[in-house]
Amino acid sequence: MIEATEQTSLKALKKKINMISHESGQTFIVGPIKLPVQLDGATLEFNWYSWLEMENSLNLPLEEQKDMLIKSLATANLAESQQSSVLVYGDFEHSEEALIRMHSICHTGDIFGSKRCDCGFQLKQSMKIIAEHGSGALFYLANHEGRGIGLFSKAMAYLLQEEGLDTVEANEYLGFKDDSRNYDEAIRVLKSIRQKPVTLITNNPNKLEALKNSGANVTGRMPLWGDISMYNQRYLETKMEKAGHFRGGYPI
Repeated sequence: MIEATEQTSLKALKKKINMISHESGQTFIVGPIKLPVQLDGATLEFNWYSWLEMENSLNLPLEEQKDMLIKSLATANLAESQQSSVLVYGDFEHSEEALIRMHSICHTGDIFGSKRCDCGFQLKQSMKIIAEHGSGALFYLANHEGRGIGLFSKAMAYLLQEEGLDTVEANEYLGFKDDSRNYDEAIRVLKSIRQKPVTLITNNPNKLEALKNSGANVTGRMPLWGDISMYNQRYLETKMEKAGHFRGGYPI
């Protein structure tokens, strides 16, 4: 009886695993998973997916690759790395108009509520906008900390900012580009869950360009401004002056 139950559970689990093959390997996507989320005192139900990048494996049938993936999880030590995910609201696949947000992880802003940036505000606000719109997806990109330099390096950059450098200068002083982020993984996942047009929630032209250049069906942009304070004023000014962010909503 226990064995039959385990087989049924395994079958159900494998149904929720999809794979995208690409030049450098495979992207395994698991979901949808029902995720009740509290926003402004109300509980809204989102669908959640996570994905995992794997290097090219043996040319095995898809079902066998799924079996290998499941069996490898306990020894893969995935907690030592970061995996990205996407939070989907409404009938994202079929709705005529949908919003998306490509949100770069910000440990200090998203978790601790730091006011040195506007990331925490943008995370919550974009979820609210998507829910109010009725259809959309928030991609939470776990390898984007500090514009792609990682959490420890971001801490070092913060110390340099306290000595007078701005965000761009601090990253470059540590040997990084101003922006080291890559959107290829997220774009692959986006294409797998929606083919119809999307509007991107962003102030960042680089995100817009990355999506358009990928062939993703992005047809518009929605700005996302707010939570401007004495703590993040220079940060926002630097993003506009040096990183080319759109200026809508924030006069310098």
